[in-house]
Amino acid sequence: MAFQYSVFTVMMPEFDISESAALLRDCGYEGVEWRVHSVPSPFPVKPDFWRSNKSTIDIETIVEKAPEVRKISEDAGLKIIGLGTYISYRRPDDVAKCMAAASEMGCPSIRVSPPNYDGSVNYNDLFEESLDGYAQVENLARDFGVRANIELHHGNICPSASLAHRLVCNFDPDFIGVILDPGNMICEGFENWQLGLELLGPYLSHVHVKNTAWTKEAASENGETRWKHTAARLKDGCVNWSEVLSILHRSGYRGWLSFEDFTPTDTKTKLQDNIQYIKLLTNRLGLQ
Repeated sequence: MAFQYSVFTVMMPEFDISESAALLRDCGYEGVEWRVHSVPSPFPVKPDFWRSNKSTIDIETIVEKAPEVRKISEDAGLKIIGLGTYISYRRPDDVAKCMAAASEMGCPSIRVSPPNYDGSVNYNDLFEESLDGYAQVENLARDFGVRANIELHHGNICPSASLAHRLVCNFDPDFIGVILDPGNMICEGFENWQLGLELLGPYLSHVHVKNTAWTKEAASENGETRWKHTAARLKDGCVNWSEVLSILHRSGYRGWLSFEDFTPTDTKTKLQDNIQYIKLLTNRLGLQ
């Protein structure tokens, strides 16, 4: 097969760990990217992606829970492809904790975030700090045998493939990698897809699959049109997934596509529709 299919569990907030694993198995997925974050107490009643997400491993107890999460995943036939943490290199103790848990789970990677960029601190200063920070992360990755991934994301210093490469090229690609996220790059950081893949080369870890659209906001008081980005169905947004899949395949990528759909649709329906749609595209393109 050309690709393997996973889900980042941030998109399934109403299901707990066991329920998520069972649902992913039933929908035909082969892998899972577990969300890792602090868990609120008491837990909010209404589920949502960010504040009330049951499909989350509590970072406070992640090492103790690692064997249980591994067993739940393996029993469902799921490979744990990554831990989607929200930690920065500025928190090396938490990085080490999550890497220890990942090693226990048989998981190859965790996400470690670069600094945000809002113009209040000069980019060059943040870049130099990041070089030092990820050097420490690289040492931890080497110790635990777990790769640290930077996700291409709007609002931080690595929104594009070229800016991410400027940072990660200073490190060993076995220990510092990149998560390609075309949906995020529609918001900020869009570059020619093939150019970005050629540049990232061995640093590409896996690919997040979602879509984004630009929609008009109400005109400002002086009549100027304003636009905002919003989550869109895979077939409706600005990312041409047929094009991206074709370029991924042509570039030699045969790894994980990890779905991360934030559209306000029933979760089970999204899980079923998304994998069916991407498999339909790969069949049309002759990639299976």
